[in-house]
This record gives sequence, structure tokens and C-alpha cells, in this order.
Amino acid sequence: MTYVDTSNISAQMFITVLLFLIVIAPLFSLAIMRFFQGKKKAGLTLIGSGIAAYLIFQLIMILVF
Repeated sequence: MTYVDTSNISAQMFITVLLFLIVIAPLFSLAIMRFFQGKKKAGLTLIGSGIAAYLIFQLIMILVF
């Protein structure tokens, strides 16, 4: 069994990742729910919002960390 060394993760990076996961994961989850409800436009909007949030997250990670 291997262990992941998390001692090199700064508190700022941890908080940034946590906040974006709190935003990105629910957007995709809600999008799937909207698709099952037959609301394709709302689902696609949520998927687009999730992708946009992910791209912003990647930009922040590149610029700050």
C-alpha cells in the first residue's frame, strides 16, 4: 500500500481547490438532474457553467501556484 504525501500542499492551495470543488461538482450534478427532467437547455447551461468554472480554476492555478 502506498501513501500520498500531502505535506507539500499549502493552505492557500487547499482552500482554493476546496472552494472550486464546492462549485464545479454541484454544477455537473445539477446538469445531470436537469437532463433527466427533460430540461436540455438548463442542463447544457449548467454543463457550460461547470466547464467555465473549471477553466477559471485552471487559470488561477497556473497564475498563482
